[in-house]
Amino acid sequence: MTKHSKSTNQILRRNVSAAEARWGHLPRATKQTLKTLTQHHALMIETGDLIFLEGTWYITNAGLLRIARENSCCGIQTILQHKASEPSANRWVFRAAVFKSPRSRGFTGYGDADPSNVSPLVRGAEMRVAETRAVNRALRKAYGIGLCSVEELGWEPRTNREPDPQNVPSAGHTNGRPNGHPRLRDRLCLLIRQHQLDANLVKAYAADFCGTPNLRDSTREQIESFIANLRDLATKDRPALLCKLNSYATPQEVSS
Repeated sequence: MTKHSKSTNQILRRNVSAAEARWGHLPRATKQTLKTLTQHHALMIETGDLIFLEGTWYITNAGLLRIARENSCCGIQTILQHKASEPSANRWVFRAAVFKSPRSRGFTGYGDADPSNVSPLVRGAEMRVAETRAVNRALRKAYGIGLCSVEELGWEPRTNREPDPQNVPSAGHTNGRPNGHPRLRDRLCLLIRQHQLDANLVKAYAADFCGTPNLRDSTREQIESFIANLRDLATKDRPALLCKLNSYATPQEVSS
């Protein structure tokens, strides 16, 4: 066995272990797809290169940039498409070009974003989302990546389908009564998925943050404050957030 194959097998074992720790048991076909992605692109779940949502693998901007860097990408250019954009409506369209070598003519991709197709968590940042989507599409074209990137996914408000109550913290109560507002729980669920956080640890952190024995006893205001705090930490200092969450892990979880 060559040194390269040993390294790939090590990455694969780590990927499978990390995936099942975060998303539970994976079907055989899902593991096979993960194996292919590992062998072809050396993507790693631990560094946020891949994410598994609703039975499908998605690559992330971090994973695409890793592929570009390891293939000595020459450069990436982005240009705002003024005629297609509507600043007054927060609608933005970008064109991105990826140059694999100095002589490359470039692989292009377009990305758009407006309030109707981005998460409420990033409202106000539609311009940056549009640019990221354009870059992701250009990178996928340049390096033959068949996976859609998670940043390209649109936002669809949950209506008929509620998050799994076993995995998603409660929205909280107000004055002893359920507040009846599913969006708090949806926002927290999306935040957990977006940043690949452990839902149980987030739930424990939330209860401690709100100062209640159980999250369901927290008020709506407390939950909103916690969501803002979690989003801020996840965006600005993810290592500190992970350290904080790990402090709520039980001895059994730590040993596993």
